[in-house]
Amino acid sequence: MRALRIFLIVAVILGGLFVIADRVAVGFAEDEAADRIRTTEGLASTPDVSIEGFPFLTQVVGGEFDDVKIGIKDYEASTTGTGDAVSTIRIDDLNAEMHGVVFSGDYSSATASSATGTATISYAELLKAAQSGPTDVTTGVTAEVVGLSDGGNGKIKVSVEATVLGTKLPQPVSVLSSVSVEGDTVKVHADSLPNLGVDLAEDTVRTVTDFEQKIDELPGGIQLDKVVAAKDGVDISVKGSDIRLVG
Repeated sequence: MRALRIFLIVAVILGGLFVIADRVAVGFAEDEAADRIRTTEGLASTPDVSIEGFPFLTQVVGGEFDDVKIGIKDYEASTTGTGDAVSTIRIDDLNAEMHGVVFSGDYSSATASSATGTATISYAELLKAAQSGPTDVTTGVTAEVVGLSDGGNGKIKVSVEATVLGTKLPQPVSVLSSVSVEGDTVKVHADSLPNLGVDLAEDTVRTVTDFEQKIDELPGGIQLDKVVAAKDGVDISVKGSDIRLVG
């Protein structure tokens, strides 16, 4: 009986030491991976990296992690907007979960078989993609988009400021717009035209109300999937396969 008690005590101690060693090792790997991702993607700050699953050391031996979560704040993505208005757009929060991450022994390379995630673009950032400055929509009438906000029910409220025959309208005119993703481009399309008090050709007005934002580069080659208007901006779902994390 005494021998059994001693065995159990030793087993508990060894198990505790293994857990400690496992957590120390995963912490080191997470820090190393975060530094390499920051360098590979040219990030201004180090991302958050969390390697899921336990034990970590057995995954290391197998050369593959089941799941790795990555969080990047204030990511500057290359982009082309309407009229080539901006060259980058700031993504407030980019969070991705990588599945089936195969890596080299020194973490100099890592590739995920698939990935899903979310990203958020503020309305202030998306506004940069709209036509900049007043646009002539007909003789004596100019208009420009001056604000974007949550319109409710998945719509974006687009505020248009207009000047008619030299007189600025007392308040911006608002329309509700739908937002969608097509390939690597976020598109905003007015559900109806703003009432500026004069008859205007639809195609001409839409040069002001409708705009798009192309996002050329996301980390590792992940792609835009879906988009929905939210309280503080547009929430985007991203996905991808054969995602290169580092190397």
